[in-house]
Amino acid sequence: MICERKLLTTIGLVVLTILLVTEPSFASFESSLIGIQTKLSNVVLPTLATIGLLFAGFSFMSGNPNARQHIIYAVIGCILGFGAQAIVDFISSSVR
Repeated sequence: MICERKLLTTIGLVVLTILLVTEPSFASFESSLIGIQTKLSNVVLPTLATIGLLFAGFSFMSGNPNARQHIIYAVIGCILGFGAQAIVDFISSSVR
């Protein structure tokens, strides 16, 4: 009984190890990072830039004394958020 449990545990660990190796599953660390970079630069950053612009607009409409500073920061955020992929491509081509 105990020997059978050890054998099943060992077989399970071997199968799990084989399944978790990146080469047989055709996955790599670099492709995962590229996927994360794509999601960040195409979805998250433009969304945050738009939210910042909306916040600055509401700040301006409500008469906040810091509204001009909010708008300047929001525009800079939009430039960085929407141009993130171009910035990354420029830096990576400069390094290579």
